[in-house]
Amino acid sequence: MTYSLENVAVLIVEDMQPMMELTRSILNIFGFKRVFCARDAEKGFQILREENPDIVITDWLMEPMNGIDFIKQIRSSENSPNPYVPIILMTGYSDRVRVEAARDSGVTEFLMKPYTAKDLYSRIVQIIEKPRQFVDCGTFFGPDRRRRKNFDYDGPYRRAADTPEGEEDTDEKRKIASQILQDLREETGKI
Repeated sequence: MTYSLENVAVLIVEDMQPMMELTRSILNIFGFKRVFCARDAEKGFQILREENPDIVITDWLMEPMNGIDFIKQIRSSENSPNPYVPIILMTGYSDRVRVEAARDSGVTEFLMKPYTAKDLYSRIVQIIEKPRQFVDCGTFFGPDRRRRKNFDYDGPYRRAADTPEGEEDTDEKRKIASQILQDLREETGKI
């Protein structure tokens, strides 16, 4: 499906001029006419406040503020005109820890560098066709991190340790949950 994108505003925040120009050129080819660029997060936030773009594309590794901190600023600052704006994070690192850190910062889509025009377009289409609801639980604000729907789910309880309303937890359930958590700690060296 093709989209009419000439009235959609995009902000690119990228400290490497060639990458910024490449991204802008690709967006222009897609039909975007309103593309704003910034070489650092501070200037990016200023443009965000002035232009209120519909999509933000930012690099991860920038100075003095990196892309993750920029995303957190967009999502949590009282001065942010739209904490719900879709954000695509570009990075040259795709290890699981970084992808999870990006997800946990409130990023909407993750784009691995070097990317193709098709890669960028697919992230934009994902934002348009499959917008995710936002979650605000105090420790996290951003798009719902769950992408897959569990069609096998057949009941009101999402976790093994959940209990019916009014039913008290049993010591056995606590022991099982504790053992699962301990096994995860040992397996990953985290948590």
